[in-house]
Amino acid sequence: MGDVVNLNRFRKAREKSEREAQAAANRAKHGRTREQRAREKDEAARRAKDLEGKKIDDPV
Repeated sequence: MGDVVNLNRFRKAREKSEREAQAAANRAKHGRTREQRAREKDEAARRAKDLEGKKIDDPV
């Protein structure tokens, strides 16, 4: 016969690893300096402007 297993232990371990992954994602998202955020914002604006300039106007 198999060993008795406490499923709560596995459930709690899984939830803990999910929380740790979410914390790591939050650190990556929110753990930036003001200069890094400004640089990323400028880069996104430049990419959007570049994409807008490459659009073809509809002749209708």
